[in-house]
Amino acid sequence: MTLTANVFGARLKLASLLDDIERFIRRFVVLTDHQAVAVTLWTAHTHPIDAFDCTPYEQVTSATPRAGKTRLLEVQELLVARPWLTGRTSAAALVRKVDAESPTLLLDESDAAFGGERDYAEALRGVLNTGYQRSGRTTLCVGQGGNITFRDFSTFGPKAIAGIGKLPGTVADRAIPIELKRRTKDEPVERFRARDAHVQAEPIYRALVAWGLAEVAALRAARPDLPAALNDRAQDVWEPLLAIADLAGDTWPDRARRAAETLMGNVSDDDIKVELLHDIRTVFDDLDATFIGSTELVGKLAELDSRPWGDWNKGRPITTRAVADRLKAFGIVPRPNPQGTTRGYYRDRFQDAWSRYPRFKPSTRQNPNGTGGEPVNTNRQVRTCA
Repeated sequence: MTLTANVFGARLKLASLLDDIERFIRRFVVLTDHQAVAVTLWTAHTHPIDAFDCTPYEQVTSATPRAGKTRLLEVQELLVARPWLTGRTSAAALVRKVDAESPTLLLDESDAAFGGERDYAEALRGVLNTGYQRSGRTTLCVGQGGNITFRDFSTFGPKAIAGIGKLPGTVADRAIPIELKRRTKDEPVERFRARDAHVQAEPIYRALVAWGLAEVAALRAARPDLPAALNDRAQDVWEPLLAIADLAGDTWPDRARRAAETLMGNVSDDDIKVELLHDIRTVFDDLDATFIGSTELVGKLAELDSRPWGDWNKGRPITTRAVADRLKAFGIVPRPNPQGTTRGYYRDRFQDAWSRYPRFKPSTRQNPNGTGGEPVNTNRQVRTCA
């Protein structure tokens, strides 16, 4: 058999393994196609983790309980390398276990963790802030009495964090968002029985272990093409997953890049600021103006079709104060008009920000889960260059 045939066979085998992982997870959890791709690749990447300098976090969120967050972690526990599924631990145990064992941390109830005991919350934040890079460290005091000193502990390793609401911004920036909703009656899943699922997952797990040991060198040498639509941090955290997708071939390279561009387009307040920037540009263009008063600007923003400004705050339009607060991040502040009769904004003050921050393109996505009656459609944003 030639080397080319060997390589081709290995790619088919990996593509088939990824297909098996995806099917197994989706038996128990309702995911969109993009979410399923990300979760599958993230699960696989925990095995050849020695090949990577960065690891993406998997951020599993929902607006309410009973949306499938814990179930997803339970299913992944059967497949990932060195799983550590926990909802609570001590600050000392957290740091020391991550350093000593390099587990795949599957952290449930993260909202309670960040909102609970201060020392633990700060230790967790320290681990997560630095643990996406192989060089990540956190420093703790060790010893007792007069022998107290300090030591650097490694924080690097795969981490999935599940909880209601948002993670701290510095953590979310390193994470792939998997936003779940309660599933409807039209979206059935199999009942998860841990003993049965463990037996069914075992062949997939063994195949992952063998594959991960065999492909460290190939993945370490990989330099996948990274979507230009992702920012630098998003490119860093997606690179391991894209390397695996490229190694698998078949439909995985295309599916992975589509998932990366879609899922990393999550709407944050920073995104809203950028949207505001470009909608203000639309107002300036419509009026063919070089100056617009603050009050007139918010009125025109509220009139824009399919934009959030008209019902910004519980059905009320965005205010001049809200606009000013968000523009301040770009160094843009209201100033008097030439006559000194009103305060507002000059067009030339926006030119630099418009050139530096691309516009976002809205997209409609679905991510139902659990059981319940919430609507399944959610509006998200995907960045494209304007």
